[in-house]
Amino acid sequence: MLKDSFNRVHDYLRISLTDVCNLRCQYCIYEEHTSFMPPHQLMQADEIDEIAKVFVKLGVKKIRLTGGEPLVRKDAEDIILKLSKYPVKLTLTTNGVFADKFIDTFKRAGINSVNVSLDTLNSDKYLHITRRNVFAVVWNNIQLLMQEGFHVKMNVVLMRGVNDMEILDFIELTKEHPVHVRFIEFMPFEGNEWSEGKVISYNEILENAGEDYSFIRIADEKNDTAKTFKPLNHEGTFSVISTMSAPFCGNCNRMRLTADGKMKNCLFSNGEADILSALRNAENIIPLIEECVKSKAHSHGGQFNGEYKAVDPSRIVNRKMINIGG
Repeated sequence: MLKDSFNRVHDYLRISLTDVCNLRCQYCIYEEHTSFMPPHQLMQADEIDEIAKVFVKLGVKKIRLTGGEPLVRKDAEDIILKLSKYPVKLTLTTNGVFADKFIDTFKRAGINSVNVSLDTLNSDKYLHITRRNVFAVVWNNIQLLMQEGFHVKMNVVLMRGVNDMEILDFIELTKEHPVHVRFIEFMPFEGNEWSEGKVISYNEILENAGEDYSFIRIADEKNDTAKTFKPLNHEGTFSVISTMSAPFCGNCNRMRLTADGKMKNCLFSNGEADILSALRNAENIIPLIEECVKSKAHSHGGQFNGEYKAVDPSRIVNRKMINIGG
């Protein structure tokens, strides 16, 4: 069992398969022509399997695959099926473009819940945000996943002046569709031009939702990051991941592996443990994992605390979001 100095048990591992993405979302990949990690620098399929096996032995009960876009890896199917043999809840986050090609793989791997990132329901705005004209593909794949019986969570990063006017439209989706919309507060990362004024806070989202809908709060499960609500007479739900305005660090159970095999004990941590190099050098990686967890700060990687409006993004030392993994 992995515990930090605040006695938090860590049993959830997020593994980034690649920093490559087929989209070019402006708040994530800031230049159309950008460079990605060379293939030899990435964890290979057998290495991911070996590292995951160690984490499972240390008590991990859930693994989420992320990116970049995890499904762009040529060996994504192989990795998914390798990890499916472990007694964990296996899931992933995707932009949805290739989801239809992996339906059978998901089913073979026992994956029954998929997170799909979709920041707008407007095709023109989608093209503006992602620089790719594939909105129809993504929306069709979301519907396909629902039809095939998957629990679909839709991740929506809210940004003032970009998509905050669509909050009610996303909630309306849950009326006829069993989709679970998750509004995510805009977070500061290298180069994404974050400012506190662009954050749509938890309270603001609820006030906006309350203008048109009546809803009830669904009881949180242990380690939940999302505060979830059920609109009356709707098939689905909506949630708020309030990282900035109402943090949930006190019961955090998450660890991250970047695509190049570095372990981060928090999304905002500026320190990393080089798990992949140790593995390739035939070293015991367990002490590295344990020490990384024990060194975890109480909140936000120790880089900021308290009122998000006082955060100075220029003082945060971290990777770009795409180099960490969603």
